[in-house]
Amino acid sequence: MARLPRLILPGQPHHVILRGNNRQAIFFSDHDRQHMLATLGEVAALYRVAIHAYVLMDNHLHLLLTPSQADALSRMMQALGRRYVAWFNTRHQRSGTLWEGRFRAGLIEGERHLLACMRYIELNPVRAGLCQEAAQWPWSSAAHHLGRMRSPLVTEHKLYWSLGNTPFEREHAYAELMGQGATPLEQAQFTQAVLRGRPVGSAAFLETLADVHPKVAVKRPRGRPRKTPVPPESGPGECI
Repeated sequence: MARLPRLILPGQPHHVILRGNNRQAIFFSDHDRQHMLATLGEVAALYRVAIHAYVLMDNHLHLLLTPSQADALSRMMQALGRRYVAWFNTRHQRSGTLWEGRFRAGLIEGERHLLACMRYIELNPVRAGLCQEAAQWPWSSAAHHLGRMRSPLVTEHKLYWSLGNTPFEREHAYAELMGQGATPLEQAQFTQAVLRGRPVGSAAFLETLADVHPKVAVKRPRGRPRKTPVPPESGPGECI
């Protein structure tokens, strides 16, 4: 089956996943993770892509990004992949690919789903049993949003700022959101959407995207087209 083209829009947030080939580790040490974050900061600045949230796991990473231009996200991710692999292979005396194909990206409706996606990303280490609280994991943006440290990589989204008038109010409100956790339905929603390259948003949001990129924005039923319209499989008003 041919791969669907990515739906990437400038000025809109996107959830991105980059995974190791055959689930192999992409970090062998904290030094590797430090180099990844440094490289991420360099390419994000170079291509003018804002990083709102991130997490480094053993064999993959999650990012929440807003590109300034249509091709900025793809160019940034290509540069990140090439630079890190060249460094990683030299450091660990290996050769060949490190990634499982191309990066995965899914558009996020900011007003409705951005904070939930941030929470989903930053709770990954907790779900994996790597720590008890998200802020304890040093390789994510959770500690930044919770006021435990400042990450130079993070550009705080306007919706995070809307949580309060002061840093303390914003951090407290976000801590409450994190404390609620991500439901299994929410986890499945974000995971399936980014892996399939589909947007996450309300029915109205998806309808606006249909004219721009109908193959990605609208989920088609399998088999021959029916004569009568087929509604999306997701619930009313939610993403596909």
